[in-house]
Amino acid sequence: MESNVAPSTTTKMNFKNSRSHLSDKIVPIILFLCAALSVLTTIGIVVTLLSETINFFKSVPFMDFLFGTKWSPLIEPKAFGILPLLSGTLLVTVIACIVAIPIGLASAIYLSEYAPKRVRKIVKPILEVLAGVPTIVYGYFALTFVTPLLKSIFPSMGVFNALSAGIVVGIMIIPMVSSLSEDAMSAVPKSLRHGAYALGATRFEVALKIVVPAAFSGIVSSAVLAFSRAIGETMIVAVAAGATPNLTLNPLESIQTMTAYIVQVSLGDTPHGSVEYGTIFAVGMTLFVITFLLNILAQYVARRFREEY
Repeated sequence: MESNVAPSTTTKMNFKNSRSHLSDKIVPIILFLCAALSVLTTIGIVVTLLSETINFFKSVPFMDFLFGTKWSPLIEPKAFGILPLLSGTLLVTVIACIVAIPIGLASAIYLSEYAPKRVRKIVKPILEVLAGVPTIVYGYFALTFVTPLLKSIFPSMGVFNALSAGIVVGIMIIPMVSSLSEDAMSAVPKSLRHGAYALGATRFEVALKIVVPAAFSGIVSSAVLAFSRAIGETMIVAVAAGATPNLTLNPLESIQTMTAYIVQVSLGDTPHGSVEYGTIFAVGMTLFVITFLLNILAQYVARRFREEY
């Protein structure tokens, strides 16, 4: 019995099948190489930080670095206690979270529970534009606008201070809290809301007592990730917070964060291979460990309190 399929059609089908089999073999290899590149990059960063940090601790005792209360590696008498940098970093970060978390959560509740769809489509992209503003612009905004405004309230405040830097860092991370929290709230099934409305709950009660607890894991994860982002902020604190390693909890004083110190020493004036040069990697490794632990905490909270429907 003769086949009704023309030879040219059969050839085309065989060519398509062979090309499909070839792509099935090549595409997984390309995807694996992309994944391996990100993993190798992370490993390279860790190895670089770790090797230079170990060399640094050959000259500086680890306990002096971790618990020392004075940081002056570039001037005499030299001291390598990281607590002033750590306190400055945490001070700015806490102020930023005090600003960002309430505003971001309130924005997320409004976008998820109150805003009409048309308003949500307009407001959410505008809010997320804040995340695209260069951080150096935020830094000069803090220095030239926020600081003079605060000086009218606190006359004793210096030009460089932790308060204005923390407020502007908080403004910068509002989109992260708002967007991630709103996504978590939008994922809560409508049936939970309808059930609460059927029992006579108001819209505010539904948002506060039904939606927020149901999306709690996503909200907490967004807060932890925002905290981690604030810790790693560089240019805002470098411009607005000053360069004074100061072990203080007073937000009106000038401080220096870990990232701002790294910027200061990375300008090229410090000799390569010196102890002062090694402080860059020791401080960077400390920052890496803190951020890594915060990310693990965010993942744990997301798994621990995740609600499945």
